[in-house]
Amino acid sequence: MKKSVLTRYRVMAYVTGVLLVLLTLGVIAKYVLDVNGAADFTRVVGIAHGWLYVVYLVFAFDLGSKAKWPVGKQLWVLLAGTIPTAAFFVERKVSHELEARIADGSPAVAEA
Repeated sequence: MKKSVLTRYRVMAYVTGVLLVLLTLGVIAKYVLDVNGAADFTRVVGIAHGWLYVVYLVFAFDLGSKAKWPVGKQLWVLLAGTIPTAAFFVERKVSHELEARIADGSPAVAEA
């Protein structure tokens, strides 16, 4: 597995995580604090998070399939982009695990 597969996953995990935290804050500002302009902010951030979450799903699935993860682990990584702050913790754990495998020079999976 190439390090670039892990890098693009990490970037999208952070982007998705930041947008989800912003979206959560926007929803709180809109419904709890009744802040003027929060509705527009929530709409824009929600759309951005939605589209970029799809990209995150593609990159996370690609990473999981190349790392040969079991289905349960793959689902947890895929769902991490829907729980505020979970993407940061899952990304850190996945990165530590896979960077060790990459550093060991584990042979890449042969493609048919």
